[in-house]
Amino acid sequence: MATLLRGALRPLRAFPGSGRLAADVPLRATSHGAGILYPEHIPTSPLQKALLAAGSAVMALYDPYRHDMVAVLGETTGRRTLKFLRDQMKRDPEGAQILRERPRISTSTLDLGKLRSLPEGSFGCEYLRFLDVNRVSPDTRAPTRFVDDEELAYVIQRYREVHDMAHTLLGMPINIPGEIVVKWFEAVQTGLPMCILSALFGPIRLSARSLQVLVSELVPWAVQNGRRAPCLLNLYYERRWEQPLGALRQELGITEPPVRVEGLV
Repeated sequence: MATLLRGALRPLRAFPGSGRLAADVPLRATSHGAGILYPEHIPTSPLQKALLAAGSAVMALYDPYRHDMVAVLGETTGRRTLKFLRDQMKRDPEGAQILRERPRISTSTLDLGKLRSLPEGSFGCEYLRFLDVNRVSPDTRAPTRFVDDEELAYVIQRYREVHDMAHTLLGMPINIPGEIVVKWFEAVQTGLPMCILSALFGPIRLSARSLQVLVSELVPWAVQNGRRAPCLLNLYYERRWEQPLGALRQELGITEPPVRVEGLV
């Protein structure tokens, strides 16, 4: 199968990329030639998509934390779900504005100085604290490559770029239990296959004690909050920085987690 996969995907080598999409450039339809719809787009045939989906699924099942493989799986299997999410955004005033304006989240688009000047407890301050404490950057999100529709490509790119916002809203750190909880929340909210896969197979590395806490308390909490909260893709986060985090959680119907996650492994 590996030989077949390499043969089918050999034409993709003709489309070299920088490895990361410039996060200050909106994803919009452009004329790049060779069927390329947006920066970093790699046109693929149905067969190539099927092989990419199969290969990335195997790798993601083997290692649910191969985020590159999970990303490819999402792009090659989630078209129907992305259409549903896009239509959902169009029906929401805030979501429709996001689709029109195509904001991007990166260190080049965020005013980090302003975020640092915000009062304690504000959403912007807590988001920046999350980045600092967990030593992560908004620049690490994989670029969209295999979605053959520039609007849907933006939807999945936006989903990736607001992932850390979901962590902040849910109060979840970047560790295995924290990621699993966020994936359960996102799976309920979006229905994306890659979220469901990560939610189901992510716990395989947890200890028995952590797994028991996850299944009995944290997953039910994440599912309940995911069902109750409006779709987080419809939230224009860049205009909510000054809002108190507690008030934003109350607006969205997100409650405090039942247990602390930091000590679970």
